Amino acid sequence: MLTTLSEAKLILRPLAAHASRAARREGHPIRPLQPFGPLLEYAHFRMANEEHWCILKKGGVTWNKWRNDNPLKAPNFRRAALSGRGLSGANLMGADLYGASLSGANLTGADLRGANLSGAYLQKAKLSKADLSNAKIVMANLRNADLTGANLSGANLDGAILSEADLRGANLSKAVLHMSDLSRANLGEANLGEANLEQALFIRTDLRNANLNGCSVYGISAWDLDLTGASQTNLIVTPSGQCAITVDNLEVAQFIYLMITNKNLRSIVDAISQKLVLILGRFTPDRKDILGAIRDELRKRNLLPVLFDFEKPSSRDITETISTLAHMAKFVIADITDAKSIPQELQRIVPDLPSVPIQPLLQAEASEYGMFEHFKRYPWVLAIHHYRNIDDLLASLSEKVIAPAEAKLKEMREKSSGSTPDT
Repeated sequence: MLTTLSEAKLILRPLAAHASRAARREGHPIRPLQPFGPLLEYAHFRMANEEHWCILKKGGVTWNKWRNDNPLKAPNFRRAALSGRGLSGANLMGADLYGASLSGANLTGADLRGANLSGAYLQKAKLSKADLSNAKIVMANLRNADLTGANLSGANLDGAILSEADLRGANLSKAVLHMSDLSRANLGEANLGEANLEQALFIRTDLRNANLNGCSVYGISAWDLDLTGASQTNLIVTPSGQCAITVDNLEVAQFIYLMITNKNLRSIVDAISQKLVLILGRFTPDRKDILGAIRDELRKRNLLPVLFDFEKPSSRDITETISTLAHMAKFVIADITDAKSIPQELQRIVPDLPSVPIQPLLQAEASEYGMFEHFKRYPWVLAIHHYRNIDDLLASLSEKVIAPAEAKLKEMREKSSGSTPDT
């Protein structure tokens, strides 16, 4: 990597001389070095300042003394090779470190306020407690960097790579993290208040006890986050320049925005909430016909049956899925005949879901399981419908199962809205 202007000239001058000789042979009236003159001027502008480089190599104490003696000189370390350097506590305020290689460098406690670190390579750099407030860090690579307790308030990290970086306790308030990659980063107890997180990537990111209040999250990609204890109020889901719409949960923000902007998605969700019927039961091979009968009959009524067959032991993932579906359902049909896993599922959804009627079924010769008595005290749990066989169930399904569930749903909605039921 070219580090200083002198190194650039060593390479560029022979090239320029060769080009000048070739031009003279062809009869072109150009002066020596003219073809590469602008390039040399460009190198002078783009490369690190040789004087600054030599002083910095003497160590942080010498460098900081020089900074104090020359407060008006802006340090220029553009594209400098500083990987692994010990720069702890260095005064690099306002320094130009564009494209510099700082991988593994020790910048603990360094003063980088207002510095230009755009395009810099900072993989595994130590920046703990460094002050990077209002720094320009666009498209920089900070993968695996240690930024614990660092001050990044107001910094521009547009497009920066921060995957697997340690940002615990860092201050990122009002920082720009647009299109940045924060996958698997640790942002525990970090302050991201009012930060711009638009189109940022959050995959398996640790945000425990982080402050996300007032963040702009339009277009964010958020998956498998740990938001335990995080503060998430007033997250702005609309893009800049539009009327602000806010939500209070980062993981649902992307879904909420899709709901607002996508008419097809809205109609699908509306249809689900008006038609979905969750069917719970244990349907052994000799009782599969009962499952098919209930499902077919619901389809004939333009309802959307969703079945859970508990042949396999219930797991936490299945329980969570059933709970989610139950919250979306119009009503739930639960066949408690030969119950095994279903008691666990009912225990999860019945006490906490007063807006969804539960219609239990029981084959005539079977007995209800002991703990079911506990659910009868909930008004949204209807009386058990007993059926003798599949023909009896089909004959009574409309009158004894669907109609009571829909009537109870109507009653509960009228009660919640304060309206008087029709007489």
